[in-house]
Amino acid sequence: MGKLNLSIACGDYDRTRPLLDGQAQIDGVDPVFMTLSPEEMFFRAFRSQEFDISELSFSSYAVKLADGTCPYVAIPVFLSRAFRHTSIYVRRDRIMRPEDLKGARVGLPEYQLTANVWARGLLEDDYGVKPSDITWVRGGIDEPGRPEKIKLDLPKDIRIEAAPEGDTISAMLDRGELDGFMAPRPPSCKNPDVGWLFSDPTEEAKGYYRRTKVFPIMHVVGIRKTLVETHPWLPAAVLKAFEHSKRIALERLSDTSATKVTLPFVEEQLKAARELLGDDHWSYGIQPNLSTLETFLRHHHSQGLSKRQLTVEEVFHPSTWETAKI
Repeated sequence: MGKLNLSIACGDYDRTRPLLDGQAQIDGVDPVFMTLSPEEMFFRAFRSQEFDISELSFSSYAVKLADGTCPYVAIPVFLSRAFRHTSIYVRRDRIMRPEDLKGARVGLPEYQLTANVWARGLLEDDYGVKPSDITWVRGGIDEPGRPEKIKLDLPKDIRIEAAPEGDTISAMLDRGELDGFMAPRPPSCKNPDVGWLFSDPTEEAKGYYRRTKVFPIMHVVGIRKTLVETHPWLPAAVLKAFEHSKRIALERLSDTSATKVTLPFVEEQLKAARELLGDDHWSYGIQPNLSTLETFLRHHHSQGLSKRQLTVEEVFHPSTWETAKI
């Protein structure tokens, strides 16, 4: 029997590039890779299941899993991670501290975005600002008319308004019609009064990690359920290959004879990351990320996005619950 010919959608990252160029292989699979933006990838995966294997929004996956309609089963490969203190922008002429967001109007492109789940979670856990304390205004960041891509049935105490027709969140923030903005991408407005909520978000994020041991996860990797039912060996094989690809990327990054990314101070940043998060600072697998996964699922449910409290085990295929390092 020949190899499975499978379509795989993912971002073009240093941690996926060894798979893209063939240096890392998925056992038993002849892959066709597509490197796409997150927005296009997630839309096509969830709306029409166009890919056999796909990078997925963790939040969208959890919404679908909780209501029993998800066409994919995830493996604990976390292609995107980020501390989301940099995702919260405010009008600094009126919002001086996180607690000032109580009663504020905050724009966002979609309520259910994973970055926004994490940002709302840190505001609630660390500063007592609940999602119900804010009026959310949904719209396109720089182009009007962006819809919520996944249908939501939120609690009655969550207030969401649509941006005026033809208007954008950036323009409203620029004019002072919003007090803040929350999204994984920055707003385009140039108003000098608009800036990060946290004056030093890196230090805030480091403190957050020291207290919680949580390094937020944005994306998981999903495999089409029908494929897994036919080929139960596939999830473990895919996890193994992505682990191998990431290990190659970290080996390259650690080679400081010639910097691999177009950015100064990479060696110093890598050293700092390992001192804070450990040698495997971008870990895959369940056990090294248990606190992070449990925190996300708790907030996802409490924010009204998953209709029931998901467990970490049901999020991932059983063959990947305990996977030895390769």
